[in-house]
Amino acid sequence: MSLERAKKYLEEAGYLDRLIEPEVSTATVELAAAALGVETGQIAKTLSFLVGEQTVLVIAEGNARVDNRKFKEQFHKKARMIPGELVEEKTGHAPGGVCPFGVPGDVEIWLDESLKQHETIYPAAGNDHSAVRLTPAELERCAGARGWVDVCK
Repeated sequence: MSLERAKKYLEEAGYLDRLIEPEVSTATVELAAAALGVETGQIAKTLSFLVGEQTVLVIAEGNARVDNRKFKEQFHKKARMIPGELVEEKTGHAPGGVCPFGVPGDVEIWLDESLKQHETIYPAAGNDHSAVRLTPAELERCAGARGWVDVCK
């Protein structure tokens, strides 16, 4: 169901032709890179946080790690990942397929500056066997991101 919601969203945004559905898992950065034949840094991982009661998604390049100090400076709260059992409820997608496509309307989406070093990036598309080929600028438009942040090391 999550994949179907993401597909509908991508179709409405005009990017459905960029969807890739490999037969092998894309659930982790390493698996996704191997499945797509790209570098791990090109995988656009979606990190899900609770900032107070607000669900916040930060999409970062595959090798990036969140810098707690930078995160707190940006969001004025300590970085707190959404517990695994609540991820689907809060984001509309299960772990391994969390993406910015087709999420509930109150979810904030931010893009980390680390993505800008890549010409082409590959976020998930709603499940653990999917990806979407986009440029960082296309992802910004397609995802309806609030903007760019620098919260990774």
